Amino acid sequence: MSVLDPSLRERIVAHLAGFDRRSEALGERRHAAVALTLIPGDLGEPAFVLTRRASRLRDHAGQWALPGGRLDPGEGPIEAALRELQEEVGLRLEPPDVLGLLDDYVTRSGFVITPVVVWGGAGGDLDPDPSEVAEVHRVPLAQLDTPEVPNLRRIPESDHPVISVPLLGTHIHAPTAALIFQLREVAIWGRATRVAHFEQPVFAWK
Repeated sequence: MSVLDPSLRERIVAHLAGFDRRSEALGERRHAAVALTLIPGDLGEPAFVLTRRASRLRDHAGQWALPGGRLDPGEGPIEAALRELQEEVGLRLEPPDVLGLLDDYVTRSGFVITPVVVWGGAGGDLDPDPSEVAEVHRVPLAQLDTPEVPNLRRIPESDHPVISVPLLGTHIHAPTAALIFQLREVAIWGRATRVAHFEQPVFAWK
């Protein structure tokens, strides 16, 4: 497995440092964090880690997701994202591997998600925990850079457009779709694109 080009890391760090990130007050909501982890793909190209949640999980079973979960007591979002990354897919990374944060995203199910962009370097083997993860994929970043991304549609239940991203022969929905779209826009291309207004499909509201 090849090592990611250091110039890509430098570009992402600069883009995230120059981004006016927006955080959201928790209120009665719970705080969660996810890891947007950049590693070499199957052919050595820049890729990110995407999982499918195990079918027997209590919440959002079978849905596509980024490694992550709610914060433990005393944790910050960076610590939580790195812990979940190791627990879910066996990838151990450290705080110096964190490149920056994207905007918080508020979910219909009562979470504020903080997206943490992480540099995986040479990658390493992914070893998913079958109790949490049914599938794990290295998705090339280039697959986000197509005219079909993002896909937006209207639903009668909301005034905001539902966002999805076509990947892996299906459509990835928000919140994951919103976060990986902002990864493309902000981290990769340096465009200050907001995604908090993008809606989730109704099946993800619970």
